[in-house]
Amino acid sequence: MLKVLFFGRFREELGCGELSLEFSARYSDLERLLSALMTDQGDKWIEVLSQDNVICAVNQEVATVNLSLSDGDEIAFFPPVTGG
Repeated sequence: MLKVLFFGRFREELGCGELSLEFSARYSDLERLLSALMTDQGDKWIEVLSQDNVICAVNQEVATVNLSLSDGDEIAFFPPVTGG
């Protein structure tokens, strides 16, 4: 099982804070997971998750989209951090 979390404005824009997904080859890496989420969930998800500045973390460590996933992983998506 994969635990997928959404934080900040992503949670608000998607209307979803957490998903549980049965691990499969379809979710074998972060890029495939993103693609599947956008395909399955529709236009709003495409708009939010296809942004260049999405921050992804796997098991609480910032990750790149080519990172392989394993059953039991926790994946989190964050909007970019800004400050001033």
